[in-house]
Amino acid sequence: MNAEEEVKRLKTQSRLLRKRSYSRRKSRLDRYGGEIVALRKAGATYTEIQRWLRERRIKVHRSTVSRYIEKMNNG
Repeated sequence: MNAEEEVKRLKTQSRLLRKRSYSRRKSRLDRYGGEIVALRKAGATYTEIQRWLRERRIKVHRSTVSRYIEKMNNG
């Protein structure tokens, strides 16, 4: 058994285990994605969209709305 190779293998394994998976999870905002983008294109601010979502019982932060719209526009 080569100790150096074994340590290298274990460190690689640790790095892979630590790595978070950022695969696209379903967002609570996906249900209203089209409406959110349409509201933004019509001139609504992120805060106004946040209030609109709150009326539909979806409580999210303004930055969540802005990130979601950015993600929708960039594909």
